Amino acid sequence: MEMTRYVHADAVGVRGLVLDVHDEAYAGDPDPFHSRERFAYFVDLWSGREDWSCVLGWEDGDAVGYAYGSLFKPGGWWKGHRRPGELRGAVFALSEFMVVPRWRGTGRARLIHDELVASVSADLVTLLVETGRPGVRALYERWGYRAVGEAKPYEDSPVYAVMVRGL
Repeated sequence: MEMTRYVHADAVGVRGLVLDVHDEAYAGDPDPFHSRERFAYFVDLWSGREDWSCVLGWEDGDAVGYAYGSLFKPGGWWKGHRRPGELRGAVFALSEFMVVPRWRGTGRARLIHDELVASVSADLVTLLVETGRPGVRALYERWGYRAVGEAKPYEDSPVYAVMVRGL
């Protein structure tokens, strides 16, 4: 699998591709929170950060999936959850991580994840995973993440497990 790294300066050019992967990953999902329009807001919010970083995986010219995020500002944390006091240091927030359905279960997700976090200058990486997706949470646990609580950052959002791992 080939991988391409994108940064804040590339965000406008890669936006459509990120949204297209999202559409494929959530095809048939009726939840309005997972709509393309709602997701576009989050893509713009996160990619607007100067330290935004994104890795896209490619197989034979087709997008496999991507992961992106940025550093939290000092003291920053996920909306709807307090940063646990024992978690010290710089924190990279892995905001979005999606793999198109036909590539799930092939090990490519781990490669994309590891490529993104390998370049991060932080002490910790954190992410949110919907509590209604226990298989995804178990995958992150196998990768060394641990749950530190739950968050519901928006009135219409799902409840998420807040997970963290040292780097």
